[in-house]
Amino acid sequence: MKWKRSERLVDMTQHLLEHPHRLIPLTYFASLYDSAKSSISEDLTIVSETLEARGKGHLLTVPGAAGGVKYIPKLDETEIRAITDELKTRMSQSDRLLPGGYLYMTDLLGDPELMNRIGKVFASVYAKQKIDAIMTVATKGIPIAHAIARHLNVPVIVVRRDSKVTEGPTVSINYVSGSARRIQTMVLSKRSMEKGKRVLLTDDFMKVGGTMNGMKSLLAEFDGELAGVAVLIEAEHTAEVLVQDYVSLLKLKQVDERNGSIVLEEGNYFQKGGQHE
Repeated sequence: MKWKRSERLVDMTQHLLEHPHRLIPLTYFASLYDSAKSSISEDLTIVSETLEARGKGHLLTVPGAAGGVKYIPKLDETEIRAITDELKTRMSQSDRLLPGGYLYMTDLLGDPELMNRIGKVFASVYAKQKIDAIMTVATKGIPIAHAIARHLNVPVIVVRRDSKVTEGPTVSINYVSGSARRIQTMVLSKRSMEKGKRVLLTDDFMKVGGTMNGMKSLLAEFDGELAGVAVLIEAEHTAEVLVQDYVSLLKLKQVDERNGSIVLEEGNYFQKGGQHE
């Protein structure tokens, strides 16, 4: 079957969007569409120009016999600010206040469209870096980790608070909780990660970084390298932050249970995001 250019462009774009950060040989597309490589190259130029014009990312061309093309997802600042503003608006609703000053976030973490967009925001920060895996602690960080991993095309590693028989042999570490200053435990299956991997840490909320520090210590047990830290919301810090190099979308400034008010502001994304590219 001979494909029309319009058909090739639609199908090719969909394929690239569904397989981010995966090197696809031009011969694959040439065979799939029964077209010359020169025609495929012209098609890819059109796709790349459209993606960049729309602020959706770009195509990276790798020359040589083993080369091909790779889609790198990326959002422009306007869309990132729109996502941040939406998240701030939804998080500022007074009915999210729970006893003790906690915030209800489960509905947002369970919103697949919102999580997909947030995942792409963080993936945009680390688009040009080598990332082998995303690590988080069960359970609320899992949706964010999977969203980021989807756009970086890497696996997710889930750290748990206790050992499970289904995990097999595990590595455990003790760490000091940054807020409560209590000794807590983290456990990771030995099969979850190979040694020497470059890993991005993520979580839904960070107070002073005790949990992140614990994951860093666990990462060291696997001779891993810290690629960065991505946080959905950070708290207004009243104590020294244990993690310095992190990127956050929002900062929780104040919670007033009596008046039912939640004050949020922009995180450090727009200050620190560009430094990681």
